[in-house]
Amino acid sequence: MLQLSPQTRVFLAVEAADFRRGIDGLSALCRQRIGENPFGGAIFVFRNRRRTSLKLLCYDGQGFWLCQKRLSKGRLKWWPSTPQASISLSHRELQILLWNGNPKAVDLVDDWRRVA
Repeated sequence: MLQLSPQTRVFLAVEAADFRRGIDGLSALCRQRIGENPFGGAIFVFRNRRRTSLKLLCYDGQGFWLCQKRLSKGRLKWWPSTPQASISLSHRELQILLWNGNPKAVDLVDDWRRVA
């Protein structure tokens, strides 16, 4: 089962991916474009060219999870445009993105802060 905790590393691929690719093809993208080991337990997020669907790839120690969310209406409202191959998101930003929100427009408090 996928769990999102503050320690979860999330990598968002900036370029669109070919959604005909399965686990092996997306794992290769993780290594080649993003430069991360897909067996490291991080969650990798990809989008299709039309911005109507997301795929999440994660290794849980026993095998890979490949999850897809296809929007029933409209397109993704936010996606970064940077020269980098990927950007990092927090677990909370991923949850906002999965609900088709803009995670960078939300003012979130820090995950860890000293309690007075």
